[in-house]
Amino acid sequence: MSLKGKRIGFGLTGSHCTYDEVFPEIEKLVNEGADVVPIVSHTVQSTDTRFGKGEDWVQRIVDLTGNKLINSIVDAEPLGPKYPLDCMVISPMTGVSLSKFANAQNDSPVLMAAKATLRNQKPVVLGISTNDALGLNGVNIMRLMSTKNIYFIPFGQDDPTKKPNSLVARMSATRDAILSAMEGRQVQPVLVEKYRDSQ
Repeated sequence: MSLKGKRIGFGLTGSHCTYDEVFPEIEKLVNEGADVVPIVSHTVQSTDTRFGKGEDWVQRIVDLTGNKLINSIVDAEPLGPKYPLDCMVISPMTGVSLSKFANAQNDSPVLMAAKATLRNQKPVVLGISTNDALGLNGVNIMRLMSTKNIYFIPFGQDDPTKKPNSLVARMSATRDAILSAMEGRQVQPVLVEKYRDSQ
């Protein structure tokens, strides 16, 4: 399957340290001919960190995709009935957004876009990045894993010695995860040794 001509929503949440791994994956989708719709959480827009300014990341995703930014719940809602997506990706997905999504809370443009996509019986692909995945958020990951039309980019411990509860997606597997999700399958293996990626 090709992604050419497919409408892919790409949502960013506030795991700023992983953006450098995520943006090359967005570029790959664009280069393959996907119509990538950029969606950002309030945190992405308003937070400056040592990894960069929020406004710079926002401008970068707009420039990369060539599409208008969706940055409000109101603007994200039409992705359900009027302008449906073929697939919605949230990557990186923080523990906070993960918890809210698993518990049916909807207070950001990214989560509204995901909800709208599920409403249309289309796949939502999650690229997690959370320090408490093997702690309190573990139950939320399992809940989402067993939910229809929700899929994961393969993930693993990024630093099992210093951060034993932390899990981060292997962002380089984003395209494979999308393709599998659009065929109704979870890409395998879903559990990988993420910490070896940088060694």
